[in-house]
Amino acid sequence: MSLHVVAELRAAEGHEDRLRTALESMIEPSLTEPGCLAYQPFANPNDPAHMVIVEEWTSAEALEEHFRTPHFEHVAGVLDGILGEPMIIRRLVTE
Repeated sequence: MSLHVVAELRAAEGHEDRLRTALESMIEPSLTEPGCLAYQPFANPNDPAHMVIVEEWTSAEALEEHFRTPHFEHVAGVLDGILGEPMIIRRLVTE
């Protein structure tokens, strides 16, 4: 089984670049985590405030460990100050 995560984020006005930078800073450390198969943020070319992250994890446990890493905790604090609306997270599985 593989767990896919699709997270949608919207920056508050004026924080579009900061959102992009924060999400891009998560690529390398996330990909080195056990259980992370993919981590890629995407920018909406028609709406610079809108970004989507697509992740793939080997298990829900690996994802939960990700949420406890220092780099995730740091970016979560940054996001608290720059998001214009709550993040939407979808978890999808393949069997």
